[in-house]
Amino acid sequence: MGEGFATLFGKEVLRFWKVSFQTLLAPLVSTLLYLVVFAQVLGQRISVYPGVGYAEFLVPGLVMMAMLQNAFANSSSSLVQSKITGNLVFVLLAPLSEMEFFLAYVLAAMLRGLLVGSVVLMTAGFFFPLQIHSLLWILVFCLLATGLSGALGVLAGVWAEKFDQMAAWQNFLILPLTFLSGAFYSLHSLPPLWHFISRFNPFFYAIDGFRYGFIGASDVSPWESLLIVGSTCLALSWVTLALLRSGWRVRP
Repeated sequence: MGEGFATLFGKEVLRFWKVSFQTLLAPLVSTLLYLVVFAQVLGQRISVYPGVGYAEFLVPGLVMMAMLQNAFANSSSSLVQSKITGNLVFVLLAPLSEMEFFLAYVLAAMLRGLLVGSVVLMTAGFFFPLQIHSLLWILVFCLLATGLSGALGVLAGVWAEKFDQMAAWQNFLILPLTFLSGAFYSLHSLPPLWHFISRFNPFFYAIDGFRYGFIGASDVSPWESLLIVGSTCLALSWVTLALLRSGWRVRP
């Protein structure tokens, strides 16, 4: 990786860091509201796994949901904004390969997702008791899930040419995928039809595997989740890199 990659990566990190009140603290407020509503109101009435309180079940799901949403938002919004303002051409003129271009956006998105997840997790730990079953599984799913979401954000940013197209991705894809991913419930509590549909949602596997790292219980094997999240991340990366090489909707 050359100096151009480091410069673009630094620019993307600085972009979200300069408005950290919005990019880091706003997700914290919304996640804490979910915790208050669900954990405090329903916590005593719901038991998902034997010996696991609902708050212990809920916190990892909300943390991962925040990471997925923010990683996607970072890479997608940056590309669309650059297209609309016309400064994307200056990035394309730099001696950057498609891989360096892709990795700069994805790694910055991953960093934002991980920072948001850390802030949410540390804050939730003050209010709810949390355990760690396997730190390795937690780290693996943090990296893979934010990478998947960041790559999806780059793909969306390449495709979209205005903000309303980007909003369509957020409202009709990312929001349903995250809310129907098992963050608030176990897959086994769903009717057969929704249970079947949820098995095609890669965000479900990201949340289920991440939660396993905390409570040692999951709806599916963490190895199955690892395979699906990892393969989905690789597939999205391959498609996005192919589009970047073709210059589709990127190069004038």
